[in-house]
Amino acid sequence: MKNILIVGCGLLGSSLLRRIKKKKMANKIYIYEKSRSNIAKIKKLKLPGTILKKLEDGVVKSNLIILCTPMSEYKNLILKMNKFLTPNTIVTDIGSSKIESSKIIKKFLRKGIFWTQSHPISGPEVSGPEHGKQDIFENKWCVLIKEKNTKKNHLEFLNKFWKKIGSKVVVMSAEKHDKIFSITSHLPHLIAYNLVMSAQDFEKKQKYDLIKYSAGGLRDFSRIAASNEIMWRDIFFNNQKNISKAIDLFVKNLKSFKKDINSKNNNSILNKLTQTKKVRTKIIKLKQDIDKPDFGRN
Repeated sequence: MKNILIVGCGLLGSSLLRRIKKKKMANKIYIYEKSRSNIAKIKKLKLPGTILKKLEDGVVKSNLIILCTPMSEYKNLILKMNKFLTPNTIVTDIGSSKIESSKIIKKFLRKGIFWTQSHPISGPEVSGPEHGKQDIFENKWCVLIKEKNTKKNHLEFLNKFWKKIGSKVVVMSAEKHDKIFSITSHLPHLIAYNLVMSAQDFEKKQKYDLIKYSAGGLRDFSRIAASNEIMWRDIFFNNQKNISKAIDLFVKNLKSFKKDINSKNNNSILNKLTQTKKVRTKIIKLKQDIDKPDFGRN
């Protein structure tokens, strides 16, 4: 790979930047970043790559373009890049929902230009280039989206690219992707935001110093709820239908728990609690997490 352009150099963009440099995957790395704060941090951290003032300068010079911005910026970025892209330019992204992004890409991307969507499943709740790590993608899943108009050689290239980054790669449709992640990622984040908001409401109503006594449960949910609000607003809006269905399912099961608690249904609630423990065991077995107290964070 000759030249790579990273558009948006926050947590994941800067992590990619570091990894590409470490693995010597590009002759030149270009960075386009709108945030003055992030630009100052990139310079202070002395991260590799050339910071560009104009997006088009990076587009014409690059063979691979990776969008690491909030999904709400895709339309404007496409309109700015369109006339500078060629059919051989490989364009991808790291967005967390895909159906709505596909619609935007199909509607606004110039005919004859190809964009193959990626979703690396990695990244903690913090944001900004100062938190980026070159090994953040190591042994984590990366989903590649295959559609009717997906260019085969672009898909094959990105498969090799993400594997060299250190990811495990799987290919699926945008529909399947959004259904899966509405449950495994989007709903858990929504629950975390709601739980922390409920704790705040409870604290105000009861006038208790509630947060001071946060146990492991609230503390771990608050970690998730500290995620970037713009990114998660975009995810919630872009995967609206699937998330709405996931909420309905969650509410149904929550009502079932409430019924068991109010009726003191010993057998029913023990069965639920036993069954859900099996999921945690499976997650550890599949090496999606580590089997350590406090999730190994201490």
